[in-house]
Amino acid sequence: MAVSDNELTEIVGQVIDPELRRDLHTMGMLRGVSLAGGTVHTVVSLPSEDWPARETLINLIETSLLTQDGVEAVSVEFLVMDEAEQAAVREQLIGDPSASGGSQQAHGHAEGRAIPFAEAGNRTRVLLIASGKGGVGKSSVTANLAIALAQRGLRSAVVDADVWGFSIPRMLGVDRPPVVIDQMVVPVEANGVRCISMGFFAREDQPVIWRGPMLHKALEQFLTDVHWDDPDYLLIDLPPGTGDISLSLSQFLPKSELIVVTTPQPAAQKVAQRAAYMAEKVNLSVRAVIENMSWFRGDDGKRYDIFGSGGGEALAEELDVPLLGQIPLLQALREGGDVGRPIIVADPDGEAATVFTEMARLLAEEYLPTRRYNEGLKLV
Repeated sequence: MAVSDNELTEIVGQVIDPELRRDLHTMGMLRGVSLAGGTVHTVVSLPSEDWPARETLINLIETSLLTQDGVEAVSVEFLVMDEAEQAAVREQLIGDPSASGGSQQAHGHAEGRAIPFAEAGNRTRVLLIASGKGGVGKSSVTANLAIALAQRGLRSAVVDADVWGFSIPRMLGVDRPPVVIDQMVVPVEANGVRCISMGFFAREDQPVIWRGPMLHKALEQFLTDVHWDDPDYLLIDLPPGTGDISLSLSQFLPKSELIVVTTPQPAAQKVAQRAAYMAEKVNLSVRAVIENMSWFRGDDGKRYDIFGSGGGEALAEELDVPLLGQIPLLQALREGGDVGRPIIVADPDGEAATVFTEMARLLAEEYLPTRRYNEGLKLV
């Protein structure tokens, strides 16, 4: 007996849109399903003309229907939502801009809405990846660690807050800009990690010449106007040093934890101390130290301490935090970052990937947050 149109509508309505991570029925995207002559005709309304999940949705709908009795073929017709429908999608996913009081005055839809990651009861663990100076590999550490967490089945996301030296999209292997629905940004996903970056809104050769207040507003909108969908981990790639961005994020995300990236040489270690001391002054928790470029393994199999040794361990001891991991210096790691092929994906069984995998395990299983927040306790 052939399946009814109502049954087919229920089946298609349960298909998950991979961008919004919600089913078609819930998001109001399914407009009609009908069976005639063995062919199911499905009408789906997309949130934007350039919706990246278009082809994936066709495959998912076909897969869900072709196993049903009486269904021989499937056709999918796409429409595009009007402005009111797009506004309804945005409101359903990230809320009404006027529904609650935000932490700061902001532009557009960020105005009047609280930062979700700062709210009591929010379960996202926010890790600020910092360094005292540039050139220590902080961004490559962020990208590979985020992927390592995703490979454990955790929902992982990255904010590229290094607005002057944005590089996370390239390092993660992102190949398209994010989609915007009624000024709500749907972050791009690559290698299991969702990300947002100033790199999506400026050319690679375009300098970002902004003073503190503009940076402050942009960062707040990265946290409020993006459909993050409650990730388990949100890694934030900070710019080097202790400037406006680090201070703004300490205000936006008081529950966040700082991980300091350094190299073995004493000069880098001394500078990295400043990032940790800044965190302490603004009441952020310093969670761990990561030592990058710890050694180079030559063709002869020997380890060479090109940048010296002991800097990461000394910094961890001084800060009284764990040394989360020591990452070797590899040409493939640098090359992977340049072409969007992170080392943990390109060489998952290699020496560096093993370190990232173990660091993700330690963060998820052993080095847990030391602060606990009760959803029912809200100070006013």
